[in-house]
Parts: sequence; structure tokens; C-alpha cells
Amino acid sequence: MEAVPLQALPAVLALELSPGEHPQRLSLSRDEAAKLAALMAEDLHKLVPDIAQARLTLAGALFDAVELLRPGFPVWTTLDELAHRIPRGQLEHDPLEKVVAFGSHEGRMPAQPLEPDPTYIDGPMRLLPLSVLAPEALASELFERLEVELVGRGEAGTCTADWLMRCFGVRLEHARYLSRNDLLALTCVQYEHVNLAPLWQLLEAAMLTPYRSETTLSARGLTLRYADGKVWSQSPAQWLSTQHGDLIERSHAFAGAVFELRQYAALLQAHGLSLHLDTAPGSHPEYGQGWLAETIATTDTIYGAPHLFAHEAAGLGIVAITVAQRGPTGSARALAHGYPLQPAALGPLIAMLAEHFGTASDLHALGRIQLDESGQLSAPAIALH
Repeated sequence: MEAVPLQALPAVLALELSPGEHPQRLSLSRDEAAKLAALMAEDLHKLVPDIAQARLTLAGALFDAVELLRPGFPVWTTLDELAHRIPRGQLEHDPLEKVVAFGSHEGRMPAQPLEPDPTYIDGPMRLLPLSVLAPEALASELFERLEVELVGRGEAGTCTADWLMRCFGVRLEHARYLSRNDLLALTCVQYEHVNLAPLWQLLEAAMLTPYRSETTLSARGLTLRYADGKVWSQSPAQWLSTQHGDLIERSHAFAGAVFELRQYAALLQAHGLSLHLDTAPGSHPEYGQGWLAETIATTDTIYGAPHLFAHEAAGLGIVAITVAQRGPTGSARALAHGYPLQPAALGPLIAMLAEHFGTASDLHALGRIQLDESGQLSAPAIALH
């Protein structure tokens, strides 16, 4: 147990890679992590000498921002937990006790949250997470000074940058220390720049005020809300019912809404959040890896057997699947809509819908988005062969 309670200031060393550069590996060995931590401690001591009274902890692995900015901040939480397990020993007298680095051993980091995901290796910025642990009496003033100094003079030292380039086999444009608050602000600006400010609003709520709900509208007008650790989206079919214009305009709008939903789903998953459907009363939502679905009616024996119909849009492929029955007069009766949000999710979505409605998994490709006379997502009024 720590003799004196410590407070943590989470931060990163952000590496901006030169164009076309990719790190040869994502983690450092224990010895390499210790060497890097010592170099970083020298950099930070030059900025704020009082940091000598605190403990610096480092995870010797390269992450993308989406891996660090997740609810509960699991990477920093794990880093701090591991650091607190190490006895402080002669912390007040031995400077080496004040630098704690965690690297890989036999190819594995000491805890799963500290393992970077190679899925995100192509990002232009790689982040080494660190934490400054300080006694409560010193923490407030020290952290305030660090925040100010990192903004103004946060470039890593030449020795640190050179060591990083040699160790990871990359050329760097910049190597800069950022507090977690700085990283949050930077990511916010990046998302706003690509018209994803509503997404950031949800992410910020999930990370900083997870006990509160948050509601927003996407750029295309989809209602989105965060609550209880999940993000909920208005059903695209329900959203379509609120739109205006002729059938061609509504079809284009629907395709755009599904494209936007795919963007949101991918980024939410990267940030550790799941996406669910907010459906109308009487509808039943379902979800799986990379797909969403809603059942809006049960099978009626007066109608024919259910069939699966694929709505398609140029450049997007299949944007929705409708399960529908054909009535005695030839009219279509929709039972469910499914939305594949990832290419690999199409097969599992088809299988789920076919099993749920006891029908064949044959998919009737429409070559377009099929709307009924009122502009709602539907199926052809005649049987397809």
C-alpha cells in the first residue's frame, strides 16, 4: 500500500509520423521502456523541476487515440493500478524509484489493456501513454503547471526523439508531450473538422460524464443519444418517415443516412462503445457484430411466405434488407428491416433474419432502394423470380 495517497495526471507522448512511415513494432521491451522513461523524465524535469517529487509511469507501447479515449480510460487506469502495486521503497531518496516503465516480456505486455491493437497501426499519430503520480499536497499546483508548460513548450528533447526514431524505425515530424485534456481537445477539433461534432458530443459524455444521458442530432438529422454506457440511434426507417420530397430524393437521403450511421458505428466501436437502435413502440430491436435490425410486425398467415429483399445504393452496396410478405392483392407487408454496417456483417444479418422468420436465406437484389407510395421502406408489390 502507498504510504501517501497519490493523484494521477494522465498524459501522452504524441509521435507525428512522417508521411508514409509505419512503426516496425508497437511495443517496447522492459529494458527499452525503462530507457525511454528515463529520457522522458529528463524532458519533463526541464519543463517543471518540481516533477522530481512525483513518480512518472510509462506504458511502452504505441496506441491510436481511439484506443486511449474510451469510457473509463482503461489504458491509463491499468497503468496507474500497476504503478500503485510497486512499493515506493526509498521514493523520497532514490530518483530511480520515481520512474516506472512497463514493457513487453516474451511479446506480451503485463496487462491486456496495455496491448495495442494492430488494427489502428496506420494512423498518422502514435501515442505513448504516461501518467504523473504526485502526493495530494503537491498534485494540484504541479498538474496546473504541467498543463501550461506542455501547451507552450511540450516538444520532446532531441535525445528522446532520436531514440524513438531508431527504436521504432520511423522518421518523425514531431514528438510532443500532451496532457489527456490536450488530447481530448485535439481529437474534438479533428472530429469537428470532418463534420462529426455530434459524435464527439456523445463520446465526451461517455468518457467524462458517464452517469448522465446526452442527446444530439447527426448532420443528417438522425437522433442519437448516450445512456447507460451505450449509444442509441434512431432507426433509419423511422427517420425516413419524417423526410419530405419525391421518392428519388427520399431514396438518396436514406442512403446518406445509412452511410452516416456506418461512420458512427465504426468510430463508436473503435472508442469502445456499442451502437443500438431506438425503435418505435411495438418494434423490437436487435443487434450483432456490425449490424442492426428491427422487427416491426409478426408473420401473418393470410399473407405469403416471408422473403428477404436487398435495398442497394450506388457506392454503398446493400444499405438495408427488408423482410416482407406478399398479400392476396399483391401488396407487400414489411416485417423487419436490417442494416449491415460492415461488409462482413451481411452474411450473419441475412442468416439471423432468415432464421427468425423461418424462411430461406435467398436474397432478392432490388438494384435500388424500394419505397412505397408514401415514401416508406418497403418491398416490391409483385413476387420476384
